[in-house]
Amino acid sequence: MKKPVLLIILLALFLNAVAQTELPTDSGIFFLHKFEQQIGKETYYVHKYKDAIHYSIDFKFVDRGSPVPLKAELKVNPAGDPLELTIKGSTSRFSTIDDQITIRGNEATISVNDSSYKQKVLPLSFPVAGYSPGTVQQALLQYWIKHKEPANIHTLPFGAVQIKRDGTDELNFDGKAIQFNRFAISGLVWGYELVWTDNKGNLICLITNDAEGDKLEMMRAQYESLLPQLISRAATYGMRLFAKVAGETNATEKTIAITGGSLVDVATGTSIPDAVVLISNGVITKTGKAGTVAIPAGAKVISAKGKTILPGLWDMHSHFEQAEWGPAYLAAGVTTVRDCGNEFGYINAIKNAIDSGKGVGPNILKAGIIDGKGPRALGIIQADTKEGAIKAVDRYKENGFAQIKIYSSAKPEIVKVICDEAHRLGLTVTGHIPEGMTLQQGVDSGMNMVNHMQYVYAIMKKNADRSVNFDDSVSKAAINFIKQHNVVIDPTIGVYELAFRNVKDDITQLEPAFYELPLPLQALFKNMGGEPDKVAKMKPIMTGMLQAVKKLYDAGIPIVAGTDMGFPGYSLDRELELYVEAGLTPAQALKTATIMPATVMNVDKQTGSIEAGKQADLIIVDGDPLKNIRDIRKVSVVIKAGRIYDPVKLHQMVGFAK
Repeated sequence: MKKPVLLIILLALFLNAVAQTELPTDSGIFFLHKFEQQIGKETYYVHKYKDAIHYSIDFKFVDRGSPVPLKAELKVNPAGDPLELTIKGSTSRFSTIDDQITIRGNEATISVNDSSYKQKVLPLSFPVAGYSPGTVQQALLQYWIKHKEPANIHTLPFGAVQIKRDGTDELNFDGKAIQFNRFAISGLVWGYELVWTDNKGNLICLITNDAEGDKLEMMRAQYESLLPQLISRAATYGMRLFAKVAGETNATEKTIAITGGSLVDVATGTSIPDAVVLISNGVITKTGKAGTVAIPAGAKVISAKGKTILPGLWDMHSHFEQAEWGPAYLAAGVTTVRDCGNEFGYINAIKNAIDSGKGVGPNILKAGIIDGKGPRALGIIQADTKEGAIKAVDRYKENGFAQIKIYSSAKPEIVKVICDEAHRLGLTVTGHIPEGMTLQQGVDSGMNMVNHMQYVYAIMKKNADRSVNFDDSVSKAAINFIKQHNVVIDPTIGVYELAFRNVKDDITQLEPAFYELPLPLQALFKNMGGEPDKVAKMKPIMTGMLQAVKKLYDAGIPIVAGTDMGFPGYSLDRELELYVEAGLTPAQALKTATIMPATVMNVDKQTGSIEAGKQADLIIVDGDPLKNIRDIRKVSVVIKAGRIYDPVKLHQMVGFAK
């Protein structure tokens, strides 16, 4: 009889010990979004022990058909001080992570991929990995608050993060007012992340950028319905962070006179030496040789002696994913962009902020994206019916969009509906050629423009090594079709160069200013590309697409320079350099980023060249890009709508080393 009693006592003692060691499990779910579309979730479990708190994190989304799974474990002591972080899995469709950081006293053991090392732990340090799972950022914020909100938190394995309170937001939720605290975090990704928490420090929403540079939103599941409001507010708040600084460092002058420079006529590819350009109230009023143009008294005089005066550049394939793109674009001389698909509320708020002077950035022409439903669909504006397609096009028109962009999952019969309605409303149509269609079918359905050279390459005759046989009748017919139908091509050649890059090569061959990029961007691009054997197999494809730029241009087909992101601002420079490598003259390449895009977007009467009556969007470049296209990188002055910007200060605003 004693043995059962003893067993019961021992069992009771064991259960009591367990109860004292492990407290009840907590958990939470964040829904993950890209282009506002819910694409996955992050689930975390919290196990609380006497000596530590363990966070187990399961993170996974599916981006255009590609799974992106990641698992993480974070351990902190009961006071919230970090002990260990392990992260393994994918961070995007094209990148992976395998990090482990263990902290013991003032020493950290760090393992990143195949390398391991030890380093001293500085006071106020916390382990992170890029944008991290949202749960890690929640713990980081709580750590910052517990340590009395210091100016900097050192991050492991490298870097530092700055967190500041940015205000509170009151929203309506289930018929009641609810208030969240808002924070701005910098140092984890390029630029600012915006984070909202409740009063207990629980993360409610995180708006950040993923490892592809695309905007990613994490939203606590029970507050999912509030995401559209927070996306719009994020755009406004992000722009506001730079507006004040820009107002202090740049100026609007009523009258400006640029003197002594070589003025380029992009339409003819010729230039006027020792020229004068007069600007009044944001408009070009007169141009001509020195001595033929009187300079008004009191004008702000800018000497361009020994330099070149050019129209502001255009990027015809932008995705304005965060406020930092605004200053970065202007710093590189890009004064106009076509945003080729974005979140509806976000891009509207970004453009409104810039146009009203509450933000810093280029002129934006909006192309509204429409996709079809399917496993590879992108965004939440999807149409599989005639009624749905017409409604989507009408909504974009009503909200000031200049164009419609068709995406890859749109159904062939819906493509024609979209194009017909867009044309009825005076809009043009660009985009991808949807799966199951050819370029010819897309154009026959009404598409006016095509994004990405891959769709032109796809209809060309290929050799055995996948290079293009331009002498074949199939290739000639393809080029003739594009010409006869007045199709505009946005090649985005730089995107393919980056994707097909040999990761063993020096990346400064692509981007000379690579080491001036903010560290998070360097980390993002450093390993983009492929191993030498894989890259070698792709070279004929890259060569074929590059050659196609020259073939199309020579055929009289409009080519417009676009980047599809890449190195912020600088990728447009690289795009133009690649066109020259393809055989275009520097003057022809410059035309693809100035008057040609203005013409195809029907705004050439207002901008795109330096002529009296046009908006004062222009740049001053050290050197002569007509002789050496690489001089386009040497922007010394930017003027947008009459406002003068210093590229160095703009770059410094968004973390570039200048």
